[in-house]
Amino acid sequence: MSHSHKTLEERIARSIELLKEDLNTVRAGRANAAMLDKVSVEYYGMATPLKNLANISVPEPRTLLISPFDPKSISGIEKAINIANIGINPIDDGVSIRLNFPAPTEERRKALAKDVSKMAEEAKVGIRNIRRNANDDAKKLKDEGVSEDEVKLLTDKIQEITDKYVKKIDELCDLKVKDILTV
Repeated sequence: MSHSHKTLEERIARSIELLKEDLNTVRAGRANAAMLDKVSVEYYGMATPLKNLANISVPEPRTLLISPFDPKSISGIEKAINIANIGINPIDDGVSIRLNFPAPTEERRKALAKDVSKMAEEAKVGIRNIRRNANDDAKKLKDEGVSEDEVKLLTDKIQEITDKYVKKIDELCDLKVKDILTV
């Protein structure tokens, strides 16, 4: 019977991992190098991905620093960033390019916090579905001659596991919301 606990926990843990991945995509106005992944630069007559032409780093939470390997490519990189329409003007100091991200407005932060709450709710619904399936499986055990008491113990254990992970979802999302609402 402990086998079913294990698969239940594994399935729920997978839901938590997916939620964490989703939460990572919620950017609280911070610089994110991934947003430049699709930028390609005209370099010696060829469209070349920006990440092949420069080192991209995040020296401060709201700054992306683009350091070209070839100083001659800097104007092409700047032009490509403008064309990519990221909504942030590149600042070129002749050696590197900086992108400074403005702090999100109060309204934007509230919208992001709402998105996080929605993600939490979806994750909880997923976990409740997993719980329901596990409970259905537990009830079927009665037909296989497992005593009512054992089935009750099993469903109690299923509820305990569910509660533990619902609490974890709340903790993850509360942290993320706090992060978003902190200016």
